[in-house]
Amino acid sequence: MAIAAEEAKLNVLIVEHERTADVALVGERLARAGVRTRLVGPETGSEVPASSAGFDGIIVLGGSPGPVDDDRAPWLPGVRTLIQDALLHNVPLLGICLGAQLLAHVAGGTVDTIAAGPEVGLVDMRLTDDGVADPLLGGIGGPLQALQWHWLEVTSLPAGSVSLCASDGCRNQAFRVGPNAWGVQFHLEAVERTARQWSLESGDTLAGLGIDPETAIIARFVEAEPALRERWSLVADRWIDVVRDHARVCA
Repeated sequence: MAIAAEEAKLNVLIVEHERTADVALVGERLARAGVRTRLVGPETGSEVPASSAGFDGIIVLGGSPGPVDDDRAPWLPGVRTLIQDALLHNVPLLGICLGAQLLAHVAGGTVDTIAAGPEVGLVDMRLTDDGVADPLLGGIGGPLQALQWHWLEVTSLPAGSVSLCASDGCRNQAFRVGPNAWGVQFHLEAVERTARQWSLESGDTLAGLGIDPETAIIARFVEAEPALRERWSLVADRWIDVVRDHARVCA
């Protein structure tokens, strides 16, 4: 009971760019741990704060814009300011897809179009040597797979950061900036609903890529989901542990 009460005191800010790119599986793990969350973003009715003050951790989710598409997504400068503040104060941060690209850009890395073409659907990945020793990804087992849905990638990492995971088409699938900020290009938060919604939204785009959404994406995801849930739930739980440990140190 003492542990549950302590966990309930944690406050995590979630930046959501689009309703259909929600926190999903990671949200389930936060709720299970008793973490209090605050959801902000353009479709939530709550503006993105400029400061990380008052939050024990920050999650920045994915979305269709690029990290500097300010004309298309005018809230992005505020998100970049928030990420910069979190890095300055060493607040644990998890950036997913667009969130990872924003983290890389803010910290001094570069983001560009994937030279090999977009990654869409379940993609195989492998840990780097640094990934094997990483507090979140180390020892999670394999083979590694996750849902991918991106046309951009982090082409060069910020100074002092480490690459943790790679795929054949994207060499920086996961990376860490400093001790407490992680970016993952893949969608560890995805559940079956995610795969179905995105496939429905992107029917014409998928057809243009020669991808049948039902067989190539949805059916494969449904088959793999039990293993995906087990592996990425563990990673989400480890991130919550980082948030908890950091909050104890700062208390």
